[in-house]
Amino acid sequence: MEGVTIVDHPLVQHKLSIMRDKNTSTGSFRRLLREISLLLCYEVTRDLELTTKTIETPMQEMEAPTLKGKKLVFASILRAGNGLLEGMLDLVPSARVAHVGLYRDHETLEAIEYYYKAPTDLSDRVVIAVDPMLATANSATAAIEKLQQSGAKDIRFLCLLAAPEGIENFRKALPDVPIFTAALDSHLNEKGYIIPGLGDAGDRMYGTK
Repeated sequence: MEGVTIVDHPLVQHKLSIMRDKNTSTGSFRRLLREISLLLCYEVTRDLELTTKTIETPMQEMEAPTLKGKKLVFASILRAGNGLLEGMLDLVPSARVAHVGLYRDHETLEAIEYYYKAPTDLSDRVVIAVDPMLATANSATAAIEKLQQSGAKDIRFLCLLAAPEGIENFRKALPDVPIFTAALDSHLNEKGYIIPGLGDAGDRMYGTK
Protein backbone atom coordinates (compact mmCIF):
# COMPACT_ATOMS: atom_id res chain seq x y z
CA MET A 1 0.00 0.00 0.00
CA GLU A 2 1.57 3.27 -1.13
CA GLY A 3 2.83 5.50 1.66
CA VAL A 4 2.35 2.81 4.32
CA THR A 5 5.12 0.84 6.04
CA ILE A 6 4.09 -2.20 8.09
CA VAL A 7 6.80 -3.04 10.61
CA ASP A 8 6.74 -6.83 10.57
CA HIS A 9 9.75 -7.46 12.81
CA PRO A 10 9.17 -10.67 14.81
CA LEU A 11 9.60 -8.92 18.18
CA VAL A 12 7.05 -6.27 17.19
CA GLN A 13 4.51 -8.88 16.09
CA HIS A 14 5.06 -11.02 19.20
CA LYS A 15 4.59 -8.12 21.62
CA LEU A 16 1.54 -6.91 19.69
CA SER A 17 -0.09 -10.34 20.00
CA ILE A 18 0.29 -10.22 23.78
CA MET A 19 -1.19 -6.70 23.84
CA ARG A 20 -4.22 -7.84 21.85
CA ASP A 21 -5.08 -10.50 24.43
CA LYS A 22 -7.96 -9.22 26.59
CA ASN A 23 -6.43 -10.97 29.61
CA THR A 24 -3.22 -8.93 29.49
CA SER A 25 -3.04 -6.74 32.60
CA THR A 26 -2.89 -2.94 32.58
CA GLY A 27 0.70 -2.99 33.82
CA SER A 28 1.81 -5.48 31.18
CA PHE A 29 -0.04 -3.61 28.43
CA ARG A 30 1.67 -0.36 29.40
CA ARG A 31 5.11 -1.99 29.53
CA LEU A 32 4.64 -3.70 26.17
CA LEU A 33 3.47 -0.49 24.55
CA ARG A 34 6.62 1.23 25.75
CA GLU A 35 8.79 -1.62 24.43
CA ILE A 36 7.07 -1.85 21.06
CA SER A 37 7.19 1.92 20.56
CA LEU A 38 10.97 1.83 20.85
CA LEU A 39 11.11 -0.78 18.08
CA LEU A 40 8.70 1.21 15.90
CA CYS A 41 10.71 4.38 16.48
CA TYR A 42 13.78 2.59 15.16
CA GLU A 43 11.95 1.99 11.88
CA VAL A 44 10.37 5.43 11.47
CA THR A 45 13.78 7.11 11.94
CA ARG A 46 15.65 4.75 9.63
CA ASP A 47 16.23 7.34 6.89
CA LEU A 48 17.18 10.36 9.02
CA GLU A 49 19.90 12.41 7.39
CA LEU A 50 23.44 12.08 8.72
CA THR A 51 26.50 14.28 8.67
CA THR A 52 29.92 13.74 10.24
CA LYS A 53 31.94 15.39 12.96
CA THR A 54 35.51 14.98 14.11
CA ILE A 55 35.94 13.00 17.33
CA GLU A 56 38.80 11.23 19.05
CA THR A 57 38.48 7.59 19.97
CA PRO A 58 40.94 6.10 22.47
CA MET A 59 42.94 5.08 19.42
CA GLN A 60 42.82 7.99 16.95
CA GLU A 61 40.87 10.87 15.44
CA MET A 62 38.05 10.02 13.04
CA GLU A 63 35.11 11.48 11.13
CA ALA A 64 32.10 9.97 12.90
CA PRO A 65 28.47 9.91 11.67
CA THR A 66 25.97 11.99 13.61
CA LEU A 67 22.41 13.19 13.04
CA LYS A 68 22.13 16.27 10.87
CA GLY A 69 19.86 19.24 11.58
CA LYS A 70 17.77 20.22 14.58
CA LYS A 71 16.39 17.80 17.12
CA LEU A 72 13.37 15.64 16.30
CA VAL A 73 9.89 16.47 17.53
CA PHE A 74 7.61 13.71 18.78
CA ALA A 75 3.99 14.88 18.68
CA SER A 76 1.77 12.90 21.02
CA ILE A 77 -1.95 12.82 20.19
CA LEU A 78 -3.46 12.76 23.67
CA ARG A 79 -4.09 10.80 25.63
CA ALA A 80 -3.10 7.40 24.27
CA GLY A 81 -0.21 8.82 22.25
CA ASN A 82 1.74 9.23 25.48
CA GLY A 83 2.08 5.45 25.69
CA LEU A 84 4.13 5.45 22.48
CA LEU A 85 5.96 8.61 23.47
CA GLU A 86 7.72 7.07 26.46
CA GLY A 87 9.49 4.33 24.52
CA MET A 88 10.46 6.71 21.74
CA LEU A 89 12.06 9.07 24.24
CA ASP A 90 14.03 6.13 25.62
CA LEU A 91 15.56 5.81 22.15
CA VAL A 92 15.87 9.55 21.37
CA PRO A 93 15.99 11.32 24.76
CA SER A 94 16.98 14.67 23.23
CA ALA A 95 13.81 14.92 21.10
CA ARG A 96 11.43 17.82 21.65
CA VAL A 97 7.81 16.96 22.45
CA ALA A 98 4.52 18.41 21.21
CA HIS A 99 1.10 17.56 22.65
CA VAL A 100 -2.14 17.67 20.68
CA GLY A 101 -5.22 17.11 22.81
CA LEU A 102 -8.16 15.64 20.90
CA TYR A 103 -11.19 13.61 21.88
CA ARG A 104 -13.58 11.75 19.62
CA ASP A 105 -17.25 12.68 19.66
CA HIS A 106 -18.92 9.29 20.11
CA GLU A 107 -21.91 10.31 17.98
CA THR A 108 -20.19 11.92 14.98
CA LEU A 109 -16.72 10.29 15.45
CA GLU A 110 -15.25 13.73 14.69
CA ALA A 111 -12.11 14.93 16.50
CA ILE A 112 -12.51 17.90 18.86
CA GLU A 113 -9.39 19.79 19.99
CA TYR A 114 -8.98 20.79 23.64
CA TYR A 115 -5.21 21.35 23.99
CA TYR A 116 -2.18 22.19 21.84
CA LYS A 117 1.42 22.93 22.76
CA ALA A 118 4.41 22.49 20.44
CA PRO A 119 8.05 23.59 20.16
CA THR A 120 8.94 26.50 17.92
CA ASP A 121 10.70 26.10 14.57
CA LEU A 122 8.68 23.07 13.51
CA SER A 123 9.49 23.94 9.90
CA ASP A 124 13.14 23.03 10.51
CA ARG A 125 12.49 19.73 12.29
CA VAL A 126 11.35 16.22 11.47
CA VAL A 127 8.02 15.75 13.28
CA ILE A 128 6.76 12.27 14.16
CA ALA A 129 3.10 12.27 15.22
CA VAL A 130 2.09 9.28 17.35
CA ASP A 131 -1.22 7.65 18.28
CA PRO A 132 -1.73 3.91 18.91
CA MET A 133 -4.76 3.59 16.63
CA LEU A 134 -5.53 4.80 13.11
CA ALA A 135 -9.25 3.99 12.98
CA THR A 136 -11.37 6.62 11.20
CA ALA A 137 -8.23 8.83 10.92
CA ASN A 138 -10.21 11.87 12.08
CA SER A 139 -7.99 12.51 15.11
CA ALA A 140 -4.72 11.85 13.29
CA THR A 141 -5.71 14.09 10.39
CA ALA A 142 -6.82 16.93 12.68
CA ALA A 143 -3.62 16.69 14.72
CA ILE A 144 -1.32 16.71 11.71
CA GLU A 145 -3.19 19.58 10.06
CA LYS A 146 -2.70 21.53 13.31
CA LEU A 147 1.03 20.78 13.19
CA GLN A 148 1.15 21.89 9.57
CA GLN A 149 -0.55 25.15 10.50
CA SER A 150 2.27 25.64 13.02
CA GLY A 151 4.84 25.28 10.24
CA ALA A 152 5.70 21.57 10.24
CA LYS A 153 6.70 20.34 6.79
CA ASP A 154 8.44 16.98 7.28
CA ILE A 155 5.85 14.91 9.17
CA ARG A 156 5.53 11.17 9.68
CA PHE A 157 2.71 9.32 11.42
CA LEU A 158 3.36 6.34 13.66
CA CYS A 159 0.67 4.03 15.07
CA LEU A 160 0.33 0.57 16.52
CA LEU A 161 -2.73 -0.56 14.53
CA ALA A 162 -4.45 0.76 11.41
CA ALA A 163 -7.74 -0.04 9.68
CA PRO A 164 -8.12 0.09 5.88
CA GLU A 165 -10.77 2.81 6.25
CA GLY A 166 -8.38 4.91 8.30
CA ILE A 167 -5.56 4.46 5.80
CA GLU A 168 -7.84 5.52 2.96
CA ASN A 169 -9.14 8.61 4.76
CA PHE A 170 -5.67 9.60 5.92
CA ARG A 171 -4.12 9.23 2.46
CA LYS A 172 -6.87 11.33 0.88
CA ALA A 173 -6.39 14.15 3.39
CA LEU A 174 -2.60 13.93 3.79
CA PRO A 175 -1.11 12.17 0.75
CA ASP A 176 2.43 13.34 1.50
CA VAL A 177 2.58 12.10 5.10
CA PRO A 178 3.95 8.53 5.37
CA ILE A 179 2.33 6.06 7.77
CA PHE A 180 4.23 3.54 9.88
CA THR A 181 2.26 0.83 11.70
CA ALA A 182 2.77 -2.58 13.29
CA ALA A 183 -0.37 -4.08 11.72
CA LEU A 184 -3.14 -3.44 9.20
CA ASP A 185 -6.29 -4.99 10.64
CA SER A 186 -9.51 -6.09 8.94
CA HIS A 187 -12.05 -3.26 9.30
CA LEU A 188 -13.91 -0.86 11.60
CA ASN A 189 -17.10 -1.83 13.40
CA GLU A 190 -20.19 0.38 13.59
CA LYS A 191 -18.73 2.27 16.58
CA GLY A 192 -15.49 3.07 14.77
CA TYR A 193 -13.32 0.54 16.62
CA ILE A 194 -10.64 -1.47 14.82
CA ILE A 195 -11.44 -5.18 14.34
CA PRO A 196 -9.88 -7.45 15.58
CA GLY A 197 -7.92 -4.64 17.21
CA LEU A 198 -7.11 -4.55 20.91
CA GLY A 199 -9.92 -2.42 22.33
CA ASP A 200 -9.47 1.17 23.47
CA ALA A 201 -5.71 1.68 23.84
CA GLY A 202 -6.09 4.58 26.29
CA ASP A 203 -8.46 2.65 28.56
CA ARG A 204 -6.25 -0.43 28.53
CA MET A 205 -3.11 1.62 29.19
CA TYR A 206 -4.54 3.62 32.07
CA GLY A 207 -7.01 1.08 33.48
CA THR A 208 -9.99 3.38 33.01
CA LYS A 209 -12.42 0.78 31.74
